[in-house]
Amino acid sequence: MKYEIQGEPMPVVICHLESGESMINESGSMVWMSPNMEMQTTAGGVGKAFGRMFTGEKMFQNIYTAKDGPGMIAFACSFPGSIRAVRVTPDSPVVVQKSGFLAAEQGVELSVFFQKKGMAGFFGGEGFLMQKVSGNGIVFLEFDGSVVEYDLQAGEKLVVDSGNLAMIDATCGIDVQTVKGVKNVLFGGEGLFNTVVTGPGKVVLQTMPLSTFAGAIASRIPNKG
Repeated sequence: MKYEIQGEPMPVVICHLESGESMINESGSMVWMSPNMEMQTTAGGVGKAFGRMFTGEKMFQNIYTAKDGPGMIAFACSFPGSIRAVRVTPDSPVVVQKSGFLAAEQGVELSVFFQKKGMAGFFGGEGFLMQKVSGNGIVFLEFDGSVVEYDLQAGEKLVVDSGNLAMIDATCGIDVQTVKGVKNVLFGGEGLFNTVVTGPGKVVLQTMPLSTFAGAIASRIPNKG
């Protein structure tokens, strides 16, 4: 499989497949393809289907296969931002924000990743429920807004607003912590929780989470009630 990522700020990834090669995607992200791409819709098992739904993905996925020769298929972002290609192997899985999966080679698998046990996790906002991407192949991930990357050393920490955490290497540790101080909680405007990421590993941050964008728009809509 060869690919090219084009377009700003609504990028698209165009994949060129050899005969018999397949891609999986969340239903609705395919935007165009060659006529010899054959589609099959699957839930991948009840457990996997409900796991995807739990993290904000759709229950069903589509498998597109090039038949009787090379094929082409394109997948587009659902929100202005970035598409990144990440290669995962059995030894190097990654953890991704919910709804971050766009498409992947067929050897890639998705599962639910829980950030932390306990009450703080349940109230930790967008960062609590994430997806683990494992298996073997290239996965295309969509991030909201611009992307900033950090490479953390062992034991090095980074405090992130939960909605801005887009992806980490599975080698990183993550924890949800409450904001300290009553005044900070009541008047700081930054929410109740932050996510603390501990290295070693890569951290990918997004500058404009969809929830933040929606909140900014909603706050400027006049209330006619």
